[in-house]
Amino acid sequence: MCRTPDLSKGEACLGSRDDVAKVCGRCAEFLQPPPEPSLSTLTGGRAPRDSSRPIQRRIGENVAAAAFLAIVGSLLPVDADEHEHTYTDKEEVVLWMNTVGPYHNRQETYKYFSLPFCAGSKKTISHYHETLGEALQGVELEFSGLDIKFKEEVMQTTYCEIDLDKPKQDAFVYAIKNHYWYQMYIDDLPIWGIVGEADENGEEHYLWTYKKLEIGYNGNRIVDVNLTSEGKVKLMPNTRIAMSYSVKWKKSDVKFEDRFDKYLDPSFFQHRIHWFSIFNSFMMVIFLVGLVSMILMRTLRKDYARYSKEEEMDDMDRDLGDEYGWKQVHGDVFRPSSHPLIFSSLIGSGCQIFSVSFIVIVVAMVEDLYTERGSMLSTAIFVYAATSPVNGYFGGSLYAKQGGRRWIKQMFIGAFMIPAMVCGTAFFINFIAIYYHASRAIPFGTMVAVCCICFFVILPLNLVGTILGRNLSGQPNFPCRVNAVPRPIPEKKWFMEPAVIVCLGGILPFGSIFIEMYFIFTSFWAYKIYYVYGFMMLVLVILCIVTVCVTIVCTYFLLNAEDYRWQWTSFLSAASTAVYVYMYSFYYYFFKTKMYGLFQTSFYFGYMAVFSTALGIMCGAVGYMGTSAFVRKIYTNVKID
Repeated sequence: MCRTPDLSKGEACLGSRDDVAKVCGRCAEFLQPPPEPSLSTLTGGRAPRDSSRPIQRRIGENVAAAAFLAIVGSLLPVDADEHEHTYTDKEEVVLWMNTVGPYHNRQETYKYFSLPFCAGSKKTISHYHETLGEALQGVELEFSGLDIKFKEEVMQTTYCEIDLDKPKQDAFVYAIKNHYWYQMYIDDLPIWGIVGEADENGEEHYLWTYKKLEIGYNGNRIVDVNLTSEGKVKLMPNTRIAMSYSVKWKKSDVKFEDRFDKYLDPSFFQHRIHWFSIFNSFMMVIFLVGLVSMILMRTLRKDYARYSKEEEMDDMDRDLGDEYGWKQVHGDVFRPSSHPLIFSSLIGSGCQIFSVSFIVIVVAMVEDLYTERGSMLSTAIFVYAATSPVNGYFGGSLYAKQGGRRWIKQMFIGAFMIPAMVCGTAFFINFIAIYYHASRAIPFGTMVAVCCICFFVILPLNLVGTILGRNLSGQPNFPCRVNAVPRPIPEKKWFMEPAVIVCLGGILPFGSIFIEMYFIFTSFWAYKIYYVYGFMMLVLVILCIVTVCVTIVCTYFLLNAEDYRWQWTSFLSAASTAVYVYMYSFYYYFFKTKMYGLFQTSFYFGYMAVFSTALGIMCGAVGYMGTSAFVRKIYTNVKID
């Protein structure tokens, strides 16, 4: 654990994200966001740029090699450097400088040396291999130049000096006013430090110049790293500021497998509110499933009894009788949906997103993905590419059942629907990131690698799935014949209209997950590491059950009103959950965060739109698949002339 800092020295000990509350007194004001922060003012905060150190992107490298490595190896999480996390005495230990940026804007990060910091004199360093997930997440590791050796203590030593002119002073003052802090890595363990602080009046600004490192080791492995910032120096132009560091090694009883435990926050993620929300959602599922089963079984039993009685009538009595209900649309209920090409592509994409979510959650439950930078994103990309046959199978088979003939076009749309949405959003935000010179700007080589994955991995696998789907389950084996002439849809009450059903259908699914959304948002947009993937799996199962139950009820009422347009209605009523999630993201932005600036705002709402859309497509596909099985079942069990 991070020791309590000495406030008289202005120490800022940032051993872990969750020890943030233990930093120096005046810094805790911005390092620990209050539970209910006030509305932040949206300003266009640009990062300071030092003309002496222009920020350069790594482009123009061997594109073919980068793409090949990205496809073959970069998707899987690997070690951050060439070390195997084992050291011999006096072996080199690398201190990587990552990024710097405003505390309240977690995604607005810049290269560490974009601020006029200086590096140490040590130049020899082993090559650093960047994974695809790290490149997409803006990880910018640069060698600090500090000479650190395993178990070799270093007394306070000056490693460089900053010639502070007016532009450099303005850059540091801007960073301090915007609460900039930086991130470093030692043996994959993250460390955080504050750039500086201002006095109580905000007129004088001070830079922390002394990095006091305390490294814990267990055997030949590093298991703990703490940073204490000291040496507060007032920023004045035309002065020289000496930057120094020291290293102290201490023996620790922490096991190597448990060294990331201090970065977790059990009091937050395993709070009784989290448990209560899961229990509440689970009880909602039991109640909803029981209610739906009771209503539908009793209602369907009466319907079957009424239809059986009608079968015993002669033609005259049947013509004079008052026929109504879902049986009357048996000749149109399996009619192809409008725009079958788009509809089948959405269903295939939704099934793939569900498969990716399920597999990634299972992998995260088994493996601690949070211990490696970018591993979660790399795993998600790898699983998405590998599950492309799922998209092709369900989308291609549904399109074939609906009589579609342009199956190649459907395959292309299904394969590139989600990648185009994600890449289009990333491309737009990338322009803003380039303008800001942020580390989130995606390098050209990474873009080429992602395009190669789409064209040479996702598309061929999607083709295989489409061919299998069309040949194995593409026959329209419906239990009822489809009439040649569509049946006119009668007038019905306003609340039975498909538009009303669609708007109301997403309320219950959203109600079952919105508490979990808060924890997921906090882990992504704030400084928490999400690790309770068992909760996430339960929420996913609950969401699917609630979605299927709601869409079945909505579809039954729609068919009972003799409206056979159930395919799009079932999909959209479940997909409307995304609208409520996106509306909740506005509430979270304004009342739970202190984000500001064009870049962070665009990043937040852009990727929240992608997340909500993907969630809506998944819920829509799940709702349609469950409703399709229900519709097929009820029309199989009734006699049709």
